[in-house]
Amino acid sequence: MEKAIKRYFPIFLLPTMIAFFIGFLAPFAMGLWLSLCEFTTVTDARFVGFENYVLAFQDSIFRHAFWYTALFAIVSLTVINVIAFAIALALTQKLRGTNIFRTVFFMPNLIGGIVLGYIWQLIFNGILAGYGKALALNQWYGFWGLVILVSWQQIGYMMIIYIAGLQSIPGGVLEAAQIDGANGWQRLKNVIIPMMMPSITICTFLSITNGFKLFDQNLSLTAGEPSKLSEMLALNIFNTFYGRVGWEGVGQAKAVIFFILVVGIGLIQLRATRSKEVQQ
Repeated sequence: MEKAIKRYFPIFLLPTMIAFFIGFLAPFAMGLWLSLCEFTTVTDARFVGFENYVLAFQDSIFRHAFWYTALFAIVSLTVINVIAFAIALALTQKLRGTNIFRTVFFMPNLIGGIVLGYIWQLIFNGILAGYGKALALNQWYGFWGLVILVSWQQIGYMMIIYIAGLQSIPGGVLEAAQIDGANGWQRLKNVIIPMMMPSITICTFLSITNGFKLFDQNLSLTAGEPSKLSEMLALNIFNTFYGRVGWEGVGQAKAVIFFILVVGIGLIQLRATRSKEVQQ
């Protein structure tokens, strides 16, 4: 059987590799090339070097979108993971109805971002209307609206990951800490959190990458208003590519910068959190 697997595995691997090449590698290489070109379609691309990258960095709206997105990613990362971890701790206690609560908290994650954006837009504008204000009048209304929306959507998903991590902690370790006289805070700080680092690594990675890649909720909730001040990086790239004639190459250059940024931040975060993981 082992010899047969070694002999025929390329046949089974080939379809996957072809799909990976067609669906990822080839478009990625084409995207890198087009970021160095001026074009309207892939058939009329004209090489212009790094001119598109220079224009991208000179775009003040793009620079504002970067800092706006970075701040959003940090705030949403903190809010989502702190609340999700607290809920996971509560739902792993011996309480009645915990399965119902897990289902209720997870359900918002099943709703599409576009739908959520329009629903929460109606809610926020209805609340703000009583004060003579609206989401489209202030970038910070949109900012905190996005934080609330994304947190409401993603907390349940992160909660499930934290629950799995908490349930994997050996009960004997917690019992030993309790016998040694550790109180609840000491057990949380010195035992639970260090042993939860694999789950924390996953959740922080997902939270920070999702924060930077946020698009559909931003589009439906604020659409970048007012005056593109609530526009995040993904929406800025979309508007550059499809909304500014002759700037397709600049939009593609922004997409490459965006890719490098997200990959770099993700790798730094993984290295930082994995270094704190402990063996169980």
